[in-house]
Amino acid sequence: MSSAFDAPTTAIDDISGDYALDVTHSRLGFVARHAMVTKVRGQFHAFSGTAKIDEATPSNSKVDLSIEVASIESGTADRDGHLKSADFFDAETYPAITFSSTEVSKSGSDWTITGDLTIKDVTKPVTIEFEQTGSAVDPFGNTRVGFEGETTINRKDWGLTWNAALETGGVLVSEKIKLEFDVSAIKSA
Repeated sequence: MSSAFDAPTTAIDDISGDYALDVTHSRLGFVARHAMVTKVRGQFHAFSGTAKIDEATPSNSKVDLSIEVASIESGTADRDGHLKSADFFDAETYPAITFSSTEVSKSGSDWTITGDLTIKDVTKPVTIEFEQTGSAVDPFGNTRVGFEGETTINRKDWGLTWNAALETGGVLVSEKIKLEFDVSAIKSA
């Protein structure tokens, strides 16, 4: 017996339009080096975002994103609590991280999005390279697009300066943090 989940999808030639992030099929993650030895991965579970995609004139495209800091999850409750504290994100005072694009360009299936990333009370420009991973009409009639991207930032640029020195030299938490984006968005009706 076939279900709607098994129904075929149809690729879309022109993905131009207004979209909302499909939070249940997207991941906003990060990677930090711990004790200069291993990587710790985490993600945010609560966020919302919109995109206006204009394939003919990519510079007319726009992306806005808001992330709930308290939704951070790194696999350890104690670490999550520390990340939410004033030592790092200060989620009580600054409940959201936001991104708003200022420039969008496209080359083939690759998109470059530059925008203002605000963490706590600091706003700085960030450029993220995205690969368009697909587009389709899903079994429920929704036009869907997918993108994957990443960039590396220095957390100190946003006032996230807490650290601890290691006896062997170096620090407990890396300054460089990789941001990872696996995004699915649904076209607005």
